[in-house]
Amino acid sequence: MSGVYAFDGVVPVVDPAAFVHPAAVLIGDVIIGPNCYVGPLACLRGDFGRIVMEAGSNLQETCVVHSFPDLEVVIEEEGHIGHGAVLHGCRIGRNAMVGMNAVVMDEAVIGENSIVAAMAFVKAKDRIPPNSLAVGAPARVVRELSDKEIQWKREGTGVYRQLAAEARDKLVACAPLTAVEPDRRRVTAPTYDPLFLERLKFGD
Repeated sequence: MSGVYAFDGVVPVVDPAAFVHPAAVLIGDVIIGPNCYVGPLACLRGDFGRIVMEAGSNLQETCVVHSFPDLEVVIEEEGHIGHGAVLHGCRIGRNAMVGMNAVVMDEAVIGENSIVAAMAFVKAKDRIPPNSLAVGAPARVVRELSDKEIQWKREGTGVYRQLAAEARDKLVACAPLTAVEPDRRRVTAPTYDPLFLERLKFGD
C-alpha cells in the first residue's frame, strides 16, 4: 500500500483480512476492518475526523470520505459504497448501500438495509429510515424495500467481500500487451444478477 500517510502522528489501521488497492489514499485516523474492500483512487482523508469501515464493508473506486473537525464517518458492517460516491461526516447503517455518484452529507444517517439511489443527495442531518429506498436531490424516501431487494443488496456486497479475499493474489502489476492474444480468456467473474431490481419492478 503506497498511498498510506500518518497525520499528526495518527497512523491508518488496516486489518490483515482487508484489501486496499495500492492506488487508494489513506490519511490519518482511518480504521479499516476485516474483509473490507477499498478500490483504486478512493480517498479516505482522516485529517479532521475519524473514518471507520466495519467488517465486510466496501468503498469503490474514486469515492471520497471526509468530515468536518470532530465528526466522523462510519460505514457499518456490510455497508456498500458505489463508484464515485462522496461521504462527509455521516453514518451508513449495516447492510445499507449508497449508489454511484451519490452524496451523503454531515450528520446524516442512512438506516440499516436502506438504499440511496445513484446520483442522490442526502442533506446534512437527514435520517433515512431502515429498509428504505431514497432517491433524488435532495433525497426523499419513496418506499420500503422488500425482503428480496434487501437480500439482493446483501449478495452484491458479498461479491465485494469475495473480491477483497481474492484480489491479494489476482491483482498483479504488469506491462500491457501490444496486441490481443488468440483465444483471449475473460476474467472469471462471480455469479451475481445486476439487473434483478429492474426485473422485479416489472414482475419478472
